[in-house]
Amino acid sequence: MLCTNIRSMKEAVKMEKIQAFVSEQLKTELPKFGIGDGVKVYVKIVEGEKERIQMFEGTVIAKHGGGISETFTVRRVSYGVGVEKTFPLHSPNVDKIVVFREAKVRRAKLYYLRSRVGKAAKVKEKI
Repeated sequence: MLCTNIRSMKEAVKMEKIQAFVSEQLKTELPKFGIGDGVKVYVKIVEGEKERIQMFEGTVIAKHGGGISETFTVRRVSYGVGVEKTFPLHSPNVDKIVVFREAKVRRAKLYYLRSRVGKAAKVKEKI
């Protein structure tokens, strides 16, 4: 009995340390954005010793997870080819997220946009 109490106390201490680390890593100032919104994601790119910021602009088609492991997927069409990138929301490499268009959607995931082309791939704007 004593052994299990000590083990559970050690596990509790480990969990507290993990929670403290996770709470340090969470970003506090994030914009509210949802599925279908148009976003500009500014990402830090490291090339050798140089660091620069690159923008990826597109439509949010999915959000996954929660807490520190929350991710979102952004899709855009570049030179006729669909490009999707998945970004960790709380990553230090994501510099900032700017919402430039809010959308009115009725789905949690917009994977159907992958098969649409041109105007059919548009999402209704929220008024």
